[in-house]
Amino acid sequence: MAERPFIVGNWKMHGTRAMLSEARAIDRAAQRYMKVEVAVAPPFTLIHAVHREVEQIAVGAQDCHTAEAGAHTGDISASMVADAGAKFVILGHSERRENHAEDNAEVRAKSEAALEAGLNLIICCGESAETRDKGKAEQYVTAQLRASLPQIDNAGERLTVAYEPIWAIGTGNTATPEDVAAMHATIRGLLTETYGEEASASIRILYGGSVKPENAKELMALPDVDGALVGGASLSADSFMGIALAAAEVAE
Repeated sequence: MAERPFIVGNWKMHGTRAMLSEARAIDRAAQRYMKVEVAVAPPFTLIHAVHREVEQIAVGAQDCHTAEAGAHTGDISASMVADAGAKFVILGHSERRENHAEDNAEVRAKSEAALEAGLNLIICCGESAETRDKGKAEQYVTAQLRASLPQIDNAGERLTVAYEPIWAIGTGNTATPEDVAAMHATIRGLLTETYGEEASASIRILYGGSVKPENAKELMALPDVDGALVGGASLSADSFMGIALAAAEVAE
């Protein structure tokens, strides 16, 4: 496992200021699990507020624009989220790719803009059920990720990859341990090819897709699974920190 396990909560389009109490609870709990790095990515409207409320956990954004500034009504630049207190940004999530027609080139452009703004990256990749059923999952994810990675020197130093099979996101279905291990090994191979063996070894690969306390320990124990990108379960401090506890136990 590369470095400390990284457990990231993606709040998606959930959360008002009432959710600050959950952020504080997550932060207090994270101070007891120092072998695990914990972070949350709230909606844009809460980045600054969460950043001010927490001490231990990192705060990130769920997206950013490719441009530094300009006539882009409703969009948020990487420098803006950094100014609000974000330390990282999630890019290329399947919901962005599908609902906003983001292609690999746009994900790459966003990743390069985020690096220029001083942010770390979590770049998502994953296949549909149809692609997996055709036996082309690893081929598809490799091509998707290769085309999404930033073409900037030393980008690997600030990169995390999240594998999220689309058919497992929010469905209650989790990929089998064998499928997860095989895909993470494939991703590790691509990272080694791209950045070299030493740099690749420090890049964390997260699994996402219906991760919950009940299955987290088995997933975290798999080779090349260095943490989790958690959706719905991250909205509750109890369930989210149950996943962090499982990662801490594996890391011991």
